[in-house]
Amino acid sequence: MLIINVKEEESIERALKRYKRKVNSTKIIKELRNRKNFTKPSVARRNEILSAEYRAKKFGTV
Repeated sequence: MLIINVKEEESIERALKRYKRKVNSTKIIKELRNRKNFTKPSVARRNEILSAEYRAKKFGTV
């Protein structure tokens, strides 16, 4: 859990900006999305290969 201490004279907008920056730097959102949609390593590798073949075919670097 992230804790952001709001100082006496600090505005809520400024504290929210610090919070968003901290969330982005710790990559919590990315980790949550990855855990929500688990794909087996073999499936991920297969998708990687298919997308590489598609790019090679599309851009002509066979």
